[in-house]
Formats: sequence, C-alpha cells, structure tokens
Amino acid sequence: MTDVAAPDSNAPAYSVSELAFALKRTLETSYSHVRLRGELSKVTHHGNGHVYLTIKDNKSAIDGVVWKGSVRGLGVRPEHGLEVIVTGKITTYPAGSRYQIVIESMEAAGVGALLAQLERLKAKLHGEGLFEASRKRPLPSMPAVVGVITSPTGAVIRDILHRIRDRWPCHVLVWPVVVQGDQAAAQVAGAIRGFNAITPGGRVPRPDIIIVARGGGSVEDLWAFNDETLARTVAASDIPLISAVGHETDTTLIDFVSDRRAPTPTAAAEIATPVLGELRVLVSDYDRRLNRSGARLIEDRRTRLVGAARGLPRPADLLALAQQRFDIAAGRLDAALGRNTAVHAQALLRVTARLSPQALGRQRQVKADRLSDLSRRMDLAAHRAPERIAQNARLPALWSRLNDAGKRRLQRDADRLTNLEKLRQSLNPERPLELGFALVRKADGALARSASDLLAGERVNLKFKNGDRDAVIDGDGVVHAPPPPALKPVRPKPTTPKPDQGDLF
Repeated sequence: MTDVAAPDSNAPAYSVSELAFALKRTLETSYSHVRLRGELSKVTHHGNGHVYLTIKDNKSAIDGVVWKGSVRGLGVRPEHGLEVIVTGKITTYPAGSRYQIVIESMEAAGVGALLAQLERLKAKLHGEGLFEASRKRPLPSMPAVVGVITSPTGAVIRDILHRIRDRWPCHVLVWPVVVQGDQAAAQVAGAIRGFNAITPGGRVPRPDIIIVARGGGSVEDLWAFNDETLARTVAASDIPLISAVGHETDTTLIDFVSDRRAPTPTAAAEIATPVLGELRVLVSDYDRRLNRSGARLIEDRRTRLVGAARGLPRPADLLALAQQRFDIAAGRLDAALGRNTAVHAQALLRVTARLSPQALGRQRQVKADRLSDLSRRMDLAAHRAPERIAQNARLPALWSRLNDAGKRRLQRDADRLTNLEKLRQSLNPERPLELGFALVRKADGALARSASDLLAGERVNLKFKNGDRDAVIDGDGVVHAPPPPALKPVRPKPTTPKPDQGDLF
C-alpha cells in the first residue's frame, strides 16, 4: 500500500493489483472448503488436460475449473446438463476481476441425475454401434477354462464355483477385484485386458470365456459398471464375455456391450457351461440311434442284394459253354503242336540242305578278294597323292596363303592319314605272307592254328603270297602236295568263218 494520501482525505490509495490480490486472499481464506450444487454448462475439456465449466441454477452462475491432476479422481465425467455436487475452494482470477471455484471432487446430485447421465452415455455408445447384435461373439459350447472376475470374499464366487463343479468340472481362473467404489471400474477393466493378454498354450491357460459377476445393490453401488471406459473394454475383448452384475431387475451399461447378459451370477455359470450328465445321455442316445440306423441300412442292402441275385443266372450255367469250348480246344492242342513241329522240321531240313562249308568259304573268299582289291587301290592312291601334290604348281601359293591355324590343321590331317596307312598295314591279315609264311586252311575253310587241329589224310589248302596250293596231311605230320591232276586233251574251239572271208578250198 502506498503512503501517499489524497489532499481532502487521509485514506490511502490502492493499486489495482493490490486490491485484486487482497480480495483473492480474503476469499481463499474465508471459503477454502465449499460444497456447491448446480447444473453443469459450458463444459470444455482443454488439450492440456484441464476442464473448464460453469455451475448454475435458475438465478446465478459461477465459473469453475478442474485441474489436470484432479480430473481422474472425479466421481462422474463432467458433461453439459448434468446436476452435480462439487467440493472445492473459492478463488479469484485477478486478470479478469472474476471469482471461480477450483473443483477437487464431483459427484452426481441424486439418482435422477445419474440415470440421466447413463441414458446420455447409452445413446452415445449405441450410436457407435457397440450395442449391435452382429458384433456379439458366440459362446463356446464346451469351455476348457472359465475366467471369473469378481470379489474373492463374496458369496458370488462360491455360487459360481459350486455351480460349475456340479455341471461341468473344468479349470476356473479367478481374477480378484473390488466391485464397488471409485477403483472398481479400473480394476475390472484391467482384469479383462489381463485375461485377453494371456498367450494361448502358455504356462497359465487362456480362458475360453469370461464372467464378470457381482451381487445385487443400489444404483450407486452398481454405478462402477456404468463407466464408459469399462464398457469400451468389454466391447473390445477378444474372449466372449458374460455380464452377471446385480439381480435380474438390475441393468448396467456393460450388459448392453457384453456378448451375453445373465440375470444372476449363478445363471451366468449355467450359461457358460453345459451339463456333463446331459451330454453323456445325449451321446449315448446318438450312439444307439447310429447303431439302429446302421443295422437298418445293412439289412436293406442285404434284401436288395438277395432280390437282385434271384434275377441273375447260375454261375454253373454261365461257365458250362466256356468249359466245353475249353475242353475241345485242349483236345486239339496236342495234334496241332505235333503238326506244327513237323512243318518246322521240314523247313529246317530244306534250309540246312542249302548250307555247306564250301558256300560259306566262297562268300568269305569274295569278301577277302574285295578287301584285297580295296587295299591295292588304297596303296596306289596313297602313292599317287604325294606325286599329284608335288606336281601341282599352285600348291606353294596356296600354302603361303594359309595362316598358322590352317597350316597346323593341314599338318594334323596329313599326320592322321599317315597313321591310318600304318594302321591299315599292321591290320592286313596277309602281310605275313610277304615274309614267306603261308596260311593253312582246312577243307571247311577254317584256319588251322596248331598241328593238333589237323588229322592224318586230311586235305588242306596252303595260301602263299603269289598263289594257293592243295596238300594232304600224312600220318607222321608231313604235308605232301597232291599229285597233279591228269591233263585232259584240249579240243580246239570250232571257228566260224566270217561272212566276207573266202574259202581256200
């Protein structure tokens, strides 16, 4: 405060800031804890997490703010038109000369307001399609693992376990949560997400179905199950979920988004599991009906087979004609085989009569003469080829035009021709005859390779380089030349005079 006083008064003058902050301290001290009831309007959720709103009644209005750290602790979500009771402190906003309430907690003002908020939330979720029947998953008919989300100390879990044990003994996983109060909605949503996060086939079995259960109570007691976040978590669950909150007349928001609603927790256990005894009876009935149906089917097929067999001829009658034809053919088979053998024997005699060693020898001699002629011609050609090449005047010019590769190729061809000539000379069977040897052949044309191959008195043929001679093997192994054949008188050939030749006589 300033010490300067007005000329006509001794009261000191305040600055605007001094007065604004003095009023702020006075209000915060006098109204540090205020409970205020009214209807919300102008609700604004700022991007930084704060919530700005106005609380009004039929005559007045006051601005309010909920800081980011207090938003999560509110009992209800601030929405336009909601009647609430808020708790906080009165303060001022010095920059605008306005007073406002800093809200620390908020709750709905009565059942009517809660139901109105619930209806607005239901309309919102319904508009998003979360209540549609097409998105609800079918429940498993025979679950192996059942997950239950409820309080571990209440009577609800005992009723569910007892009912499941009587109907369908299976593995039950219990996720303990609180089912009433400010933390109930968050814990139930976390349990649902936890069951969905279990890996199939892991150490902890993954539930085939989830039951969210709670006993009956007032609207305020069951209000945690009307939470929007919990409803969206139930809708997003990959595991089919049954809602069993309250009694049959109680309805919560998760009843609309769950895959199935049960009127009571005990009814939820009955919906989730079949009756083992009934299944056994049903299987037995199916087995009995299957056996009866199979027996009737077999009997019907047997009757039809017997009826069809009556219209068929006897097998003996079908085979009698074929048996008779077989007997006749078998009787003719021996004679036919004998005649066939005789015909082939006569054909063989006719062929062997034309075969003789001399005929084979003549054919061999023809081939040998042809080979000798070809060898002689080849010798002549081989001797004349160099002479022709030497006499050719153009050969040196052509040789000079060839490149190195062509010359090497021509030289390789000449060497190959020389090697072939040497090979031919080495393979010539009559080459030893030029050295004074002779080939001894028996009368059948076979070559005699040793003295033991010849018999005394056997006629042989001796082939020399310049001719053949016949000989006879004597008893001591000496070869004698046969006597010369008797000379036959040579008759002069009659001559026929030419037509223009005259007669001397």
